[in-house]
Amino acid sequence: MIEENELDSTCGVSDDELTKRFVEAVRIANEIKKIKGVPIQKYDFELNKSYLEYPDGRREYAEVR
Repeated sequence: MIEENELDSTCGVSDDELTKRFVEAVRIANEIKKIKGVPIQKYDFELNKSYLEYPDGRREYAEVR
């Protein structure tokens, strides 16, 4: 049995649908940033560090304080 929280069921949006919409919104926001030439914040799981990726592909890793 799949449980839905009460808020989502009253709004008519399932948890899965809400997740899909969120992922798509982030993808669209990143595409807009690429077009504007703004860096996108990402995370490198191999190095366990966050970085900014510029439209030219260059990466600037965050400094640890």
